[in-house]
Amino acid sequence: MYDSNKAERVIRFIERVCTHVKGDLASQSFLLEEWQKDYIRDLFGTVNKNGHRQYRTSFVFIPRKNGKSNLLAAIGLALLFVEKEPGAEIYVCASSRDQANAIFDVCKQMVRNQPVLERGCQVYRNSIVLKGTNSFLKAVAADAGVLHGANASAVLYDEVHSAKNRELWDVMSTSMGARSQPLMFGISTAGVFDPNSVCYELYDYGKKVRDGIIEDDTFLPLIYEAAQDDDIHSEDTWRKANPNFDVSIKPEYFRKMSQEAKSLPSSEIAFRQLHLNQWVNSLASWITDDEWMLSAGSVNLEELKGKPCYGGLDLAAVEDVTALVLLFPWEDGSMKILPYLFVSEAAVERRRVQTGGSYDAFVSKGELIVTDGNSTDYNVIKNKIIEAATVFDVQSIAFDRWNSNALVQQLVEEGIEMDPFGQGFVSMSGPIKNAEVLVKKRLLHHGGNSMLRWMVGNVVVKKDDAENVKFSKAKAGDKIDGVVALIMALGEKMTVENSDVSKTSTYESNDIRFL
Repeated sequence: MYDSNKAERVIRFIERVCTHVKGDLASQSFLLEEWQKDYIRDLFGTVNKNGHRQYRTSFVFIPRKNGKSNLLAAIGLALLFVEKEPGAEIYVCASSRDQANAIFDVCKQMVRNQPVLERGCQVYRNSIVLKGTNSFLKAVAADAGVLHGANASAVLYDEVHSAKNRELWDVMSTSMGARSQPLMFGISTAGVFDPNSVCYELYDYGKKVRDGIIEDDTFLPLIYEAAQDDDIHSEDTWRKANPNFDVSIKPEYFRKMSQEAKSLPSSEIAFRQLHLNQWVNSLASWITDDEWMLSAGSVNLEELKGKPCYGGLDLAAVEDVTALVLLFPWEDGSMKILPYLFVSEAAVERRRVQTGGSYDAFVSKGELIVTDGNSTDYNVIKNKIIEAATVFDVQSIAFDRWNSNALVQQLVEEGIEMDPFGQGFVSMSGPIKNAEVLVKKRLLHHGGNSMLRWMVGNVVVKKDDAENVKFSKAKAGDKIDGVVALIMALGEKMTVENSDVSKTSTYESNDIRFL
C-alpha cells in the first residue's frame, strides 16, 4: 500500500526545515532533486497493512559528490522529528569515528540552522535528544562491542564499503527485534571487490531485488553505477552513474577527472570507483607491457659516464632481490635508467626448485648479479655502488628507512650521500604518478632491460582513501624490487629538486642577501 501523506510530510520537512551546510549553498533550503523525492516517497510512503513502513532494509549505492551526506542527515532528522516514534534510537554509523562524526556534524548543523528544530531538542557532542521524550539520534563508530545493549529503531550506516568486517552491521540489525518499523539503511560508494563483504552482499542482493530475481518487499535498493563495458569517458556514462550531474556535479570537473584517468592508470582506478561507482580490485595493474616497451628508448653506458644521477636502493631480505637503480635526467626532459640487481646463489637455486622457473636468462644477459652463499653478499653491493660513484656523478641515493643496516653507514663513510625514503602511500604516491606520466610520454628510457620488464609486469597498485598509491605484488613469489628502487630514485630526484627550490625561492628569488 502507499500512504502519500506520510511520504509528502517527510519531503515537506526536508525542504522547509533542512538546509545545506557547506559550500555556496550553506544555510539555504535543501531542495530535493526528483530522484531523491522518488526514493523518499518509496521509503516513507510504502506501508504494510498496519500502516507501518514496509521497508526494513534499504541500500543506496551512489558515487561521490551526489549529495549523499545531506540526504543521509535529512533522513535521520526526519526519523527523529517527523515520525516521533516513542523512545526512538536512531544511530548514525560508520567504520571510523571521524566518518560517523562527519555525518553527525551535518545533522547538528542542520538543527542549528533552524530555530524551530533547535527549540525542540538538546544538542550534545555525540547526540541530539528530542525534548520531552527518550528519543535520540546518536553517532557511533565500528567499536561494536559497546553497542550490544542498543535497542535501535533506525540505523544509518555511511560508506558501508569501508567496513573491515560485518560486526557493527550485524550487531545493530539484531538490536531491532522489539521495533514495529525498524530501518537498516546503508549508503555507500563502490569499494574494493570482496564478495564476502557486507557492502557487496547488500549491493548484490539489492540488484537481484531490483531486477526481480529475488522477491523481497522489505528491501529497497537504489543503485547508480556505470556498467563495466560502458565508455568511461562518455558524458552519457557520467550522467547514467551520477543522478546529480549538472547539479552538485559540474561537467567541467568530470572532464578534468576523465583527462587524468586517460593519463594515469592509478587515476583511472579512482575515477572508476569514486565517480562511476564501479567495483575495483585493491590490486590493480600498474603499466601494461606495451606501454612500458614503447618507452624503452636507448641507454648507452658510455653516454652516462660522468653524468649526474640519483639512486634508489632497495635492500633485500634473504629471498629477495637487492636492487640499485640509477636515474639520469637527460637534456631533452627524458630519464635514463641503469639498474643493478643482486641475488644470492642459494636464492637462484631455491627459485628454480620452488617455482619451476629460474633467473638463468637474466644472469646470462648480465642483468642479474649472483653473489656467493645463502644470502646476498652486501660487500659485493657496497663495492658496486662505490664503483658506480667513481664512474657517474651520483648526487644521492635513497634507501628504505625501515631496512637500513651497516651497509648504509659504510657507504656514508665512503662519501656517498644516503637519504632515508619511506615506502608507504605518502612517500611513494608522487613518484609513482610521475613515473606513469613519463612512461605515457615515452620519456622513461630503460633500454628494454628484460629483468626490469619482468618486474614491471609483477607490479600492482594499492590505493588509500586519499587516492594515494603504492606498489604491491600480483603474487607472493613475484619480485618487484627493481621497480621499487626506480620509484625511490625518482622520488629522491623530486625531493632534492623541491628542496633546492625551497632553499632559493624565499631569498635568492627576491634578491635578499645576508651580510
